[in-house]
Amino acid sequence: MPRCAHPLFRNIVIRSPFDNIKRKQCLQYLKMLRALQFDGFTTVYLGETEIPESLATGEDFRGELCVPSPSWCVVHAGGSQGWVPWRYRVFLRDELSVRPEDGFFAEFCEVVKKTYGKCAIVVKDARRPEARPKEDGEPQAQARARSVVNLTSITCCPDVAQACGHELLCLPAPYNYLNPLDLAWSALKWFIINHRKEFCLKSIDSLYTYQFLLLSDLISKGMESISPSKWRTLINKVRRWENYYLSKFS
Repeated sequence: MPRCAHPLFRNIVIRSPFDNIKRKQCLQYLKMLRALQFDGFTTVYLGETEIPESLATGEDFRGELCVPSPSWCVVHAGGSQGWVPWRYRVFLRDELSVRPEDGFFAEFCEVVKKTYGKCAIVVKDARRPEARPKEDGEPQAQARARSVVNLTSITCCPDVAQACGHELLCLPAPYNYLNPLDLAWSALKWFIINHRKEFCLKSIDSLYTYQFLLLSDLISKGMESISPSKWRTLINKVRRWENYYLSKFS
């Protein structure tokens, strides 16, 4: 039976002794991003999302087979002009267990250089939060990535980005919603849920019925459904949050 939370409980905010440090990291990231944008850098958000088999097929067999369900990792990037015209990657999760791919980031940097010129490439900070961060540790709060950022499927190196004239920025972990790519991934998954039956093929023989899912085509159509105008809407939502934090934390 559903229960409603007491009104007094709705206003409880769990605070951490390191909130001030996190705010400083967010403010430093936003100031760096705006400075680069003022200098003519185009903002590009690079990231990945996971597509589990149950999402793609609408069926979950994990309880029956007692084995982990396969999933796919989609790597792409976008910005105010829509998806980056780059051949995005789709990996089977098991193929990424050895190590992330190295050469793809260099290829990505070359593509955005030819398309947009110099870019501020924003990725999520993949590091785990430390138990006791240093308040005066300036390198800890640097918005520029000072070391390699290892995502599940791609290794992002700041030296590779700077060699192409770009800057690699890390979005602080508590503020991941400042990345419009997360909203784009959500729209992609909703497209998969609503249209997966249109990309299924069935084959019936004397004993069994087989079902085939054109996953690559499904993902491609889902990407196309997120048009440049939708991207601009997502960017504007994030920009309002950025303006709010710049005025609040400054």
